[in-house]
Amino acid sequence: MQEKTSRKGIWGWMLFDWAGQPFHTLVITFIFAPYFAAELFADEATGQSVWGFLVGGAGILVALSAPFLGAAADKTGPRKPWVFGFSALFVVGCFGLWGAAPGSESLLWVYISFVAAFIGAEYMIIFTNAMLPDLVERKEVGRLSGYGWALGYVGGVVILFFMLAFVSTAPGKETTLIGIAPIMGLDPALGEPARASGPISAVWFIIFAIPFFLFTPDKPKPTKLRQAINHEVGGLRESWVTLKKFPQLWMFFLSSMLYRDGLVVLYAFGAIYAKGVLGWSSFELGIFGISAAIAGALGAWLGGWVDGRRGPMPVVQFSIFSLLAVSIAVLTITKTSVLGLSVAETSALPNIAFFICGGVIGAAGGAMQASSRTLVVQFVEGKLPMTEAFGIYAMAGKATAFIGPISVGIVTALTGSQRAGISPVVALFLIGLVLLVLAKKRERATS
Repeated sequence: MQEKTSRKGIWGWMLFDWAGQPFHTLVITFIFAPYFAAELFADEATGQSVWGFLVGGAGILVALSAPFLGAAADKTGPRKPWVFGFSALFVVGCFGLWGAAPGSESLLWVYISFVAAFIGAEYMIIFTNAMLPDLVERKEVGRLSGYGWALGYVGGVVILFFMLAFVSTAPGKETTLIGIAPIMGLDPALGEPARASGPISAVWFIIFAIPFFLFTPDKPKPTKLRQAINHEVGGLRESWVTLKKFPQLWMFFLSSMLYRDGLVVLYAFGAIYAKGVLGWSSFELGIFGISAAIAGALGAWLGGWVDGRRGPMPVVQFSIFSLLAVSIAVLTITKTSVLGLSVAETSALPNIAFFICGGVIGAAGGAMQASSRTLVVQFVEGKLPMTEAFGIYAMAGKATAFIGPISVGIVTALTGSQRAGISPVVALFLIGLVLLVLAKKRERATS
């Protein structure tokens, strides 16, 4: 019988998601990324292109090594030393983002810092996730995972409220949402509120990761690193042989890679697009982020409700279609047009339309991610062991997570247009949807 983990140990593990969330919310999505693209380069299109290459390049590094680190996480030694090492890399990288000052002669250190923080964030999650099955009984794993995910979501909303209340100035004002000057004398003219998102993410992480290191138990594994890697390589070969026997499986996994990559693009570049094309401030982007997060939580709940009654396939298909439609709609929104129709420069309609699109992205994205995990079970049952199937699903997401950002970087660089640069997301969702329909038909034909 599995030894029961203390309540402090469980909360320590869940708080790790809360601790790491500000980096994804503030740096990658809503605050630092739009500032980086709009304020550090001669034009927003160049900034968007560089950001795409940075995110994509970091994603390639993670994709190349994630399977082998996953093997180390699953089968070798204690995990906390690995988590601590990558946490240190993450914290140093986050603090380095403060150097992204306007007019800097060189941004090389900023590039290195972002890649370090990104890699640290991804790798430490690999090892903390690997600890999950050792914390609770198998029947409780899904619930604990969901609680941790939800707590991270809440952390994203809380940190955005913090930024609005104490750091970012409201449009046309020198004060924050609660009527005070930015804390610590941060100067908006020097981009300091946005630059502070890196150090704030680091400090937040240091504080809230402490319970994990103090209280969450760590059970060493007996396998040596070389043996674990050899086993992983052999397992990948066996999985490939199995996938070739069932075409519907590789169609589904390829589909999930593409539509999840499309969602990565929307999350990574939506705020950059809003700042560059619509001229939104960090304050407005914060409001946008909060509304999108709330919509995401509601979408995941509603998607789960439909999933329980109709199954995951209708939820995932409808979500992908919604994301495809909203991606096309976003490309038609400028300061003077919505859905191809001209509006006055003073009209609030473009901003309202983009907020609505953000809500749809949040809701459909939340539902799609939640039900996609159920869809894995539906497709692989009787064909692959569940642990192996979810390993392939996770690896598939990591293996191609760089395609979308790099595609955006290339298209933006070639066209010199932010709007055109986002267009690859349409192809990702469209091809993903077609492959999912084909996988569904193949599954029906063989069942």
